[in-house]
Amino acid sequence: MVITINGRPGSGKSTVARRLAEHLGVPRFYAGDAFRKMARERGLTAVEFNKVGEVEPEIDRLTDELVVKFANEHSDCVIESRTGFHLIPASLKIFLDVTPEEGSRRIFSSLKKGDDRNEDHDLTTPEKVLASVKTRIASEAIRYQKYNGVNIFDPSHYDLFLDTTDLTTDQVFDRVTQFVAQRQKNA
Repeated sequence: MVITINGRPGSGKSTVARRLAEHLGVPRFYAGDAFRKMARERGLTAVEFNKVGEVEPEIDRLTDELVVKFANEHSDCVIESRTGFHLIPASLKIFLDVTPEEGSRRIFSSLKKGDDRNEDHDLTTPEKVLASVKTRIASEAIRYQKYNGVNIFDPSHYDLFLDTTDLTTDQVFDRVTQFVAQRQKNA
């Protein structure tokens, strides 16, 4: 089973995707790694690169091709991607939601620990992180609507749309694994 995971910044999608892949014993593809690598190669942050992506469709096309290639090579896998649900319609589609404020708080906490997220410049306060997250969400909404004709934040696209705002990482992981187990049982 191919499982695609999307979510807002700071929702816990990377943590859940990594843990889920380990739990299931399947490979994981993280499209954000490819995207951030391309950004670094241009000397840009993820937020800056999102803006470039609004006028350079080949950025998203290259990332989308990597997602589809990985899914074609692995009949069982976890794919963390903004457009995975759209590119792989037969996948089990999961979206992790979070308020921008809580997502920003989580990202700020991660940055304070020294995690290299390549988010944006000068993210020295929770307020700056929140402003950056809002810019990123707006840019992504524009790009994916423009290039894929889809609103990536629309709950109707997903089999599971889970608000993680008031949940711990373990609670989110437990709910996702229970959902996946039920779907596997019914498959």
